Amino acid sequence: MIDLTVLYYTANVLKEPFATNAREILWRSKGDYPLISISHQPMTYGENIVVDYPRGVPSIYRQILLGAKAATTDFVAMAEDDTLYSPEHFNFRPKPDEFAYDMARWSIFSWTTPPTYSLKYRISNSTMIAPRKLLIEALEERFARYPDESKIPLPYFGELGKYEGALGVTVRKTVQYTATTPCVVFSHPDALGYGFQGNRKRMGELRAYEIPFWGTADHMIKNIYN
Repeated sequence: MIDLTVLYYTANVLKEPFATNAREILWRSKGDYPLISISHQPMTYGENIVVDYPRGVPSIYRQILLGAKAATTDFVAMAEDDTLYSPEHFNFRPKPDEFAYDMARWSIFSWTTPPTYSLKYRISNSTMIAPRKLLIEALEERFARYPDESKIPLPYFGELGKYEGALGVTVRKTVQYTATTPCVVFSHPDALGYGFQGNRKRMGELRAYEIPFWGTADHMIKNIYN
């Protein structure tokens, strides 16, 4: 039984061929799971929902909320446009009252020489799998708490299950799991967070030139950008 929908959200700012290559990898990795794309421009990619939001953190969560409401499965998996997913990542299922985060999440900084993977042990929205109803409930409560988006405390408007206390909303549980095959996220000048740190962003403490499934960082950079 198909019990999970992939929610792919994008502001459509990634350059080609990176954007198309990343989408093709996601499409293969998701297998038979349905995919809903929530985008700032029309796309032919799964079931498409087009939004007219200003680019920013609140928009990301509004896109996720729209996708979750459009889905009909018990669970939803987040898919960011600059993250590469393995098939194994989509196998985990959390309990009905918790958000799950895959901690096997390596990063590549596009400006690093030589190309290197790095790992920081922190939860990320890009690898969250959630019960659909719990996700809708949590996001609706957030936006009801801050109807005026200009008053949203943006540093705390992040991963579900992490900042509820600071936001003044219901505290919800999280669970962390580690897939054997990791996901890979790219840090690049088109990323939303690049405007805050640029290429001063620090790599994780654990580093590698090669990781399982994906191969060497040099090979990965050449393939995804060409």
